[in-house]
Amino acid sequence: MNPSSNSSSNPTSNSPQTVLIAGGGIGGIAAALALTRRGFAVTVLEQSPELGEIGAGIQFGPNAFAALDALGVGELARSRAVYTDEMVMHDALDETLVGRIPTGEAFRERFGNPYAVIHRADVHRSLLEGAQATDRVQVLTSTTVDRIEQDAHGVTVHDTRGRTHRGVALIGADGVKSAVRRQYVGDDARVSGHVVYRAVVDKHDFPADLQWNAASIWVGPNCHLVHYPLRGGEQYNVVVTFHSREREEWSVREGSREEVQSYFEGVCPRARQLIELPKDWKRWATADREPIGQWAFGRAVLLGDAAHPTLQYLAQGACMALEDAVTLGEALRVHDNEFTKAFAHYQRSRVARTARVVLSAREMGRIFHAKGVERLVRNDLWRDRTPERFYDAMEWLYRWNADTCLAA
Repeated sequence: MNPSSNSSSNPTSNSPQTVLIAGGGIGGIAAALALTRRGFAVTVLEQSPELGEIGAGIQFGPNAFAALDALGVGELARSRAVYTDEMVMHDALDETLVGRIPTGEAFRERFGNPYAVIHRADVHRSLLEGAQATDRVQVLTSTTVDRIEQDAHGVTVHDTRGRTHRGVALIGADGVKSAVRRQYVGDDARVSGHVVYRAVVDKHDFPADLQWNAASIWVGPNCHLVHYPLRGGEQYNVVVTFHSREREEWSVREGSREEVQSYFEGVCPRARQLIELPKDWKRWATADREPIGQWAFGRAVLLGDAAHPTLQYLAQGACMALEDAVTLGEALRVHDNEFTKAFAHYQRSRVARTARVVLSAREMGRIFHAKGVERLVRNDLWRDRTPERFYDAMEWLYRWNADTCLAA
């Protein structure tokens, strides 16, 4: 792979079988891997000066590992993940245990893959190493899509620096504020009013009484806190979410410890100590979009957050992007690399599933943040529920695999 920030004309982007991908995040690089497996060269147009992932840890369900295996980088990612013993939920007001879902042998047997937590950068690195091994992927950094033109034979992308890039097709994997989606759909974001603070804390600074090998959540009125181990347990991911008092816009910026502390006055001391830990916070004002039924526009198609941005409450944003990439590759295989047919089949296979994730994530956020009597109802519903009942509820999400991804 040949990262470059200056090239406007190069052998890869002039190749008659080059596919352009807008966006070099997890979805974009996963799509690049899927396309190389179909024989294409790929040029990735990444707006950042350097290729990489911001953020901290993410949770990976069995469906994500199934997708990574299909892309040929499952073992790389597995070597960088931490395998949790359970998912556990406590009430942040009184410390009561609300629900516990074991993720050990019975879980793996049920879903065919583990549940794990992993740093976003380690997922991205695993995909990048897979792309580098193909020698078919070129990355142009500092390259922001401005507008797109199509003809019968391909796509021309004009970037904001006045350069043009030519390919047989374009994958819009350029994230939540996608320029490709803006041109072809033009819809507005749905700002949630929920703010997420994320940080990574070294193990020696993390409370010993919370060093659980679990994806742990403390749910409270209009807020919640999450923690889990990363990188062999040497670090811990800390995430806090609250309903903002301010009018929010979709944004990422540096956070303020004082702001976080002001939203967690009623939380029990054991959970509250989490917000005292980080030295630096990154602040996300979150949003999603209403699900749409059309992702394909001639020789251009949307993928990942560009197609179905979702709130974080199901921990499925990156997982859905990986599934998209595999499904797109399978659709191209079935239709012998005929883009319009493949894009239509990919869209048909993904729209309802990803819409279900978007809508379910909204609902899960409401349940997590329940207050008053609704909080008591939530706790009663999940308390003493058996693992098998939790597994049944997760079946639709976690049983996805590459063999059946086109069945929808």
